[in-house]
Amino acid sequence: MGERTPLLHYRLSASINESGEHHSESGQDVLDLPASAVRRRSTASQPQKLSTFFGVVIPTLLSMFSVVVFLRIGFVVGQCGLYQAVAMFLVAYFIISMTVLSVCAISTNGALDAGGAYYMISRALGPEFGGSIGIMFFFANVCGSALFVLGLVEAILATFGVSEEVADSTSKYAVLPVGYWWALLYGTGILLVCLLVCLVGAWIYAKATFLIFLVVMVVLGTIFISFFAVKPQTVTLPGPFGNSSPTTANFTGFKLETLRGNLGAAYTVDYTTGTMMTFATVFAVMFNGCTGIMAGSNISGDLKNPSYAIPRGTITAVIFTFITYNLLSVLVACTCDR
Repeated sequence: MGERTPLLHYRLSASINESGEHHSESGQDVLDLPASAVRRRSTASQPQKLSTFFGVVIPTLLSMFSVVVFLRIGFVVGQCGLYQAVAMFLVAYFIISMTVLSVCAISTNGALDAGGAYYMISRALGPEFGGSIGIMFFFANVCGSALFVLGLVEAILATFGVSEEVADSTSKYAVLPVGYWWALLYGTGILLVCLLVCLVGAWIYAKATFLIFLVVMVVLGTIFISFFAVKPQTVTLPGPFGNSSPTTANFTGFKLETLRGNLGAAYTVDYTTGTMMTFATVFAVMFNGCTGIMAGSNISGDLKNPSYAIPRGTITAVIFTFITYNLLSVLVACTCDR
């Protein structure tokens, strides 16, 4: 059996060889034990596995509900309009749907083991493709983690941060120092917490992600309710402003005039970066919210039934996020002017 042997054949052959070698040694010991002791030994030796909901649906939803859903939906609709925003989501989800269908085909074509995307690709295309794609996928996950951490730090500082240059704070909740090194410190602390959760084990990870999932769902529910409950008002825009940048925006409530004004594109200079926005730049920002579809596949070794859980859980999460993103875009276009 060479290095180029498909991993499925290698795994099956290794399992058969190992079972044959240890059968003669451990067979008599197992026969001498009562049935209840054998069941307890097998249960204790196997780690607790995750179901479809906890192992695939929740991690994939949390990965796809990134900083885009909370910080960049208004940016996308304001720059490119509702028509192009929906078109962007259609293009993005068409791209990831091709990947999802490929993952579903590979995961249902035989037994799955630990290794996630590397194992599935290696089994289908060989270890050369699996190793190269696995390395790129690892670095993509690293960059994605940095994006999520920076988005969390930005949201925390926008609510609880007080600038060092501003003596008087406008909010009583502004208690955290603001600055580049402070943001780096906050992000490092968040990464250490994530590292500790991952080191403990998959089941603790599932519990942590479930708690975060509940928080995200509650926040999304309040966002949808706020569109109907909040009265029209003027909102002060955060961040640095140029001479021609607006400092306020209007929440008009549901108005047909607001919807008509937000249908077409109106690309302008971004007031935080000073860069002229285009379809490509806005799509690059928006597409980060459509990634993360491999979150459930990456922990295939911790799932009870990977071949059943990965396709159903991933497709469920993709459909749910697609509906949520488009619904939020429509609500923003109907209630917020430019």
